[in-house]
Amino acid sequence: MSDFKGRHFRGEIVLWAVRWYCRYGVSYRDLEEMMAERGHRVDHSTIYRWVQHYSPEIERRMRWQWRHPRSNSWRVDETYIKVRGKWAYLYRAVDKFGDTIDFYLSSTRNTKAAKRFLGKALKGLKSWEQPRVINTDKAPTYGAALAELKQEGKCASDVQHRQVKYLNNVVEADHGKLKQLIKPVRGFKTMKTAYATIKGFEVMRALRKGQGRAYNLTRDPIGEKRMIERAFGVGPCVMAETMAWLEKQLAA
Repeated sequence: MSDFKGRHFRGEIVLWAVRWYCRYGVSYRDLEEMMAERGHRVDHSTIYRWVQHYSPEIERRMRWQWRHPRSNSWRVDETYIKVRGKWAYLYRAVDKFGDTIDFYLSSTRNTKAAKRFLGKALKGLKSWEQPRVINTDKAPTYGAALAELKQEGKCASDVQHRQVKYLNNVVEADHGKLKQLIKPVRGFKTMKTAYATIKGFEVMRALRKGQGRAYNLTRDPIGEKRMIERAFGVGPCVMAETMAWLEKQLAA
C-alpha cells in the first residue's frame, strides 16, 4: 500500500514540503506561498498535517542511516521548548564532533527522564559506537540515571561520567541551530505535536551536518532529497541510481 494513498498530491510533493519545513525554518504560511509560486496550491493547514504525519516516519525510517556516532565521547545536555505556554525539556546528545546521537522530549526534568533518554540513546548501537565517556552538566540526575542503567546492564560499567562545563560547548552551540528551526513555530500546542515536529527538525539537522553521507550519492541537498524519497519508495531504487551515477562518472 502506498504511503500517500488518499493524498491529493504526489508523494514527492508531500515529502518536498515536509523536508523544506523541517530543513529551512520557515512558517507554514510562508511555505504555502513558496509552493504556490512553484505551481502547487496547498493550504498551510494541510502542510501542517503532512509534517505531523510524515516527520516521525522520516525519523523512524532513516534512523539507521544517520545515527552512527563518529566518536565514543558524548556530550549530553537539555534545552527548553515551550509547549502550551509551559516549558518542556528536550534532552539531546551529540558526539565531540557535533554529530547528533539522539534526542528525547520530556515534560519533566528528573532522574526518570534522564534515564529514559540515555537508555534510548544507548539502544541499538553497535559495540564500537557505544560511548566511553559521557559528559553532562552538574545536574545530579544524570549520575543517578547512569548508575541505574549500569546496574541493569543497559550501559557498560566502564563508561566514564564527566561534568566538565566547556566540553558541552559543542552541544550548546547545536541547541542554537535547532532553536532557529523552532523559532517560527512560536510555541507548540501539545507534547505530541511538539515531538512529531522536532523529530523532523532533528533528522534534517543531522543530514545537513553530513550524517548519513554514505547514503547520499551526490553529497548535496539533492542527495538528501533522494535519501528521503527512497525511504518511502518514491522514484528509482538505490541500485538504479548508483548505476546511473557510475555511468555518469565513467563518461566524464
